[in-house]
Amino acid sequence: MRKLTYFVACSLDGFIGDPSGDASAMFAYLDEEFIGYLAAEHPDTLSAPGRKALGIDGLPLKRFDTVLQGRASYEVGLREGVTSPYAHLREYVASRSITESPDPHVEIVSGDLVAKVRELKAEDSPFDIYLCGGSTVAGELLDEIDELVVKTYPMVYGSGMPMFAAEVSLTEFTLGEVRTFGNGALVRTYRRKR
Repeated sequence: MRKLTYFVACSLDGFIGDPSGDASAMFAYLDEEFIGYLAAEHPDTLSAPGRKALGIDGLPLKRFDTVLQGRASYEVGLREGVTSPYAHLREYVASRSITESPDPHVEIVSGDLVAKVRELKAEDSPFDIYLCGGSTVAGELLDEIDELVVKTYPMVYGSGMPMFAAEVSLTEFTLGEVRTFGNGALVRTYRRKR
């Protein structure tokens, strides 16, 4: 069965954005070393425009063939005129307010999100599913998340948008790999404790 991986950036205090959801302060940590790591190890998680800028848009898929994101995360690209931010993947957007997709490559999921994820996980594919965000979707799907890849930047918001915006019960994960970077960022991988 395919895994659902929440691949997320956050501050030291666990916020994925400021109180308005803006995460642009984290962009300061996207230096040459960190971008090189993402391009080599997690190229599927880079946006289509980012892949093109790095010259890796023609590479075959490495780990993910499907991306799921919430409406607010999707609208970040829409404001810039990007209707298909992950054109190299099958794209799903969880939204109850967007009734019609602005792009034929993007499918809007307005119904039972858990059922849709279970359907995607049951597909016969060698690739996993990338949960791009945001916190509301992650909270709704916590029981379906098999793995967390947390990119932590050395900054503190103090308040903001949490990684999981929902009442959740205690869920345990085990630590896998940890990668540190010269700019103080680190990437930790956790797998659901079963």
